[in-house]
Amino acid sequence: MTPFAIAGVQMYVNALQSNVEGMIQRLDVLMARFPWTQMVLFSELAPYGPLDRFAQAPENEALDTFCEAARKHRVWLIPGSMFLRDPETGLVFNTSVVINPEGEIIRRYAKMFPFRPYESGIAAGTEFCVFDVPEVGRFGLSICYDIWFPETTRQLTAQGVEVLLHPVLTGTTDRDAELAIARSTAAQFQCYVFDVNGLGAGGVGKSLVVDPSAHVLHQSAGQEDMFPIEVDLSTVRRQRETGMKGLGQVLKSFRDRSVDFSVYDRNSGTDDYLKTLGPLEIPQQGTRAGLHVDVPAGKIQEAPAFKGLAFDTLTGSATAQPAINVHSAPTTEPEKQPLKSETQGSEKQSSG
Repeated sequence: MTPFAIAGVQMYVNALQSNVEGMIQRLDVLMARFPWTQMVLFSELAPYGPLDRFAQAPENEALDTFCEAARKHRVWLIPGSMFLRDPETGLVFNTSVVINPEGEIIRRYAKMFPFRPYESGIAAGTEFCVFDVPEVGRFGLSICYDIWFPETTRQLTAQGVEVLLHPVLTGTTDRDAELAIARSTAAQFQCYVFDVNGLGAGGVGKSLVVDPSAHVLHQSAGQEDMFPIEVDLSTVRRQRETGMKGLGQVLKSFRDRSVDFSVYDRNSGTDDYLKTLGPLEIPQQGTRAGLHVDVPAGKIQEAPAFKGLAFDTLTGSATAQPAINVHSAPTTEPEKQPLKSETQGSEKQSSG
């Protein structure tokens, strides 16, 4: 057995002021209540919120504070992420750091898939984040929208990652879809998934911890929560060797595949269809993009039909419509007959 205790912190995030002090307070409370915790993960953009106008320098006081806190509590600390501005290029990256129990930043990871087109001003990272906890196992880091692209997790787990640390900021209606993806990711790649969301400007909560068989170990609701979970990394190794519940040996099957996927060759032409989907842009009001429907004005009916009835806008009467031959238009207009339902309706009105 290889036990390791990881705690997620789901907390309220302010958009217009620093949350660093609040993060440190919650870390202090967490370690007082659950001193056996060995790693702590906060949500995406927890320190300064979701506005890139609060982007920080690559070296800043908040990082110094987090390093000091990790050293104080002797824990591995991933304080969510923050926008960091490259002083040379001016580009802003959504960046997470991994701090070891000695208070040292050992890894920096820039989100590979900013939530475009909504985060069009954020640059995309290109380097993966993998690190080892000595005598425990291998960990990987991805941020929010990254998990929607299974290639990111494929790259990490192909390098032996056993626990996927996944800070998110999801305050939108697709959170339930994201939870399904987190469970699917755990099963597909036979790894633990720690998916930590924020509250307020930091998201709608519903943080999730999933084991390699897609079993939910914990799911938060919509209030503040801190949840230390002891995982067993030998479960990952056993499952990858013998299969989930003795069944699918997914990673080995991918290793022994008979096909190489041409879609990953940008010059293969396999992805030509993707080039027809239009630009990556925010939808506008009333958009019909993607529907490709042209309805000539002359073909629009002057009066709508309701469940087989034709409604005369002048007389206010409804008549049953005949069956229409799609190959030829009717030559005579059907004689209008009063409807039983219409007669009954008028009687009821007069009696009232």
